[in-house]
Amino acid sequence: MMIDQQYVLELKGISKEFPGVKALDDVTLQVRPGTVHALMGENGAGKSTLMKCLFGIYKQDAGDIYLNGQKVEINSSRDALQMGISMIHQELHPVPFRSVMENIWLGRFPSWWLLFIDHKKMYRDTEALFKQLDIDIKPDTIVGKLSVSKIQSIEIAKAVSFNSKIIVMDEPTSSLTSVEVEHLFKIIQELKSRGVSIIYISHKMEEILQISDEVTIMRDGKKIGTWAAEELTTDLIISKMVGRDLTQRFPPRNNVPNGVVLKVEGLTSIHPKSFNNISFELRRGEILGIGGLVGAQRTELIEALFGLREVQSGSITLNGKMVRIKSAAAAKRHGMALLTEERRTTGIFPVLSVHENAAIANMRRYVRPYLLLNERKKRDEVNEMVTKLRTKTPSPKTLIMNLSGGNQQKVLLARWLLTSPEILLLDEPTRGIDVGAKYEIYTIIADLAQQGKSIIMISSEMPELLGMSDRVMVMSEGRITGILNGSEASEEEIMRLAAQH
Repeated sequence: MMIDQQYVLELKGISKEFPGVKALDDVTLQVRPGTVHALMGENGAGKSTLMKCLFGIYKQDAGDIYLNGQKVEINSSRDALQMGISMIHQELHPVPFRSVMENIWLGRFPSWWLLFIDHKKMYRDTEALFKQLDIDIKPDTIVGKLSVSKIQSIEIAKAVSFNSKIIVMDEPTSSLTSVEVEHLFKIIQELKSRGVSIIYISHKMEEILQISDEVTIMRDGKKIGTWAAEELTTDLIISKMVGRDLTQRFPPRNNVPNGVVLKVEGLTSIHPKSFNNISFELRRGEILGIGGLVGAQRTELIEALFGLREVQSGSITLNGKMVRIKSAAAAKRHGMALLTEERRTTGIFPVLSVHENAAIANMRRYVRPYLLLNERKKRDEVNEMVTKLRTKTPSPKTLIMNLSGGNQQKVLLARWLLTSPEILLLDEPTRGIDVGAKYEIYTIIADLAQQGKSIIMISSEMPELLGMSDRVMVMSEGRITGILNGSEASEEEIMRLAAQH
């Protein structure tokens, strides 16, 4: 059976169910050659599931896939690659202890005499590929030594190396700076000029409107519609994604900061290239935002506050008493909680249930005599907190890996709120989360501040920093370059301070 060949790819009537969840319901997607087709929707809308069906990771329960008008069967990722389809996944999984070039050509190393790997040819081919894409990385560099943004560039180069005619990019800019995003867009334009089609998944609406030719919006596993990008606005995209208008991107806040709960003086990392001579105060009931560019050492600072990194000098004072925090357990005892930046690598336990992920930081609370667990108390408290945070899950027994990013983040928040913390350290709390789920996370944060909890929030999104922070502390190259009151802060001033050396 043949269909309209004006499309290089057509997914027709794709449906997919998991236990308790209908992830895709009769979804159709049509992609034209040499275009960027954006795929948008809230977390859990089905975007990544649809692409995993295309790439052979999942097998659809119903529906067909057509390439250049011809029906095809894609039963594995190898099938997809052989048919000219490659995918850059949202969660990067490089081989950290091998070189850049080995990561790119993994499974297809050039050889001589059919026995030995031709490392010289692999080096030359990688150099040529990087030159074509204007990527400045040495092919023999060990991947584990590179930043997340560099690894993202390697994944893009790997996808291009397959000479694919369709490349799926799932949240490709989530770890990139604005300069790196512009570089990615240049690569995309170059690929378009060669007739390559890009399926681009992102929650960043400004990017979508800048780079896309067409936009398909999904909601609750269904396709809402497809539009030319030039017909859309940010407000229109939001209303179609969430099914309602979000006139306010941030909730009203009624917190009143008062009294100093945390005082940091002269905190300096044991590593000379990390944070240096950091001094600031955090008030009770305050949201203190931390802004800065990649490499500002923001994450390293709050990990040190939580006892995960060693410091050379400086002091930490909690409620007027000087404390030494040398471990996460010590930080917990002092009423601190840390929501990490990379929830999939340092946050969730993917093969455990929602229930176990939420309870795991608070297990001592449920221990009865003779080291027995009070399962009923644990279950009731976890269920109450998960429900309170409006977490969407078929059951508390559902594996957390099967939830959307926004709901995984809520489970992690539930985990720490069960420990009754006074200070929450939130590192990029809404990264990779759609606009509707973001608003719910913002509401939780605002409510906690109103209850008198003190919050330090790292964010790389300017609107988030400005919309949620009582004060913004800006860092550059491991130092504080300024602290702004929320009413005085602006994107221009934050960027000026973030770029200081």
